[in-house]
Amino acid sequence: QMQPVESGGGLVQPGGSARLSCTASEFTFNSRSIGWFRQAPGKEREGVACISSYSFPNYAEAVKGRFTVSRDNLKNTIFLQMNNLSPEDTAVYYCAVDLGFSSTCELVSHEYSHWGQGTQVTVAS
Repeated sequence: QMQPVESGGGLVQPGGSARLSCTASEFTFNSRSIGWFRQAPGKEREGVACISSYSFPNYAEAVKGRFTVSRDNLKNTIFLQMNNLSPEDTAVYYCAVDLGFSSTCELVSHEYSHWGQGTQVTVAS
């Protein structure tokens, strides 16, 4: 089953940082758009950041200036660097893959066909 795997979640203090990773063994992320989404308890899933096939990033307004998405093709890994975290960032974070090729990426769930199981990020003191 082609499924990306997230890692790097955990408990973080407010104002702190965390870096999430997304990797896969069954397929390559190279030249594919990868998205990060999150879902907080009682809320709908929302797009956080994505990186296109051309490595152009796109960010939700809520995380602009704080989160950075990047890719390492040699490691077949996508990273989400999260800085200045607040309790409002507490959620399960999901990595998702768009197997198509696109110069831009969108923060909409239906664009992505393969989803990871998520990693919990909790921001609390």
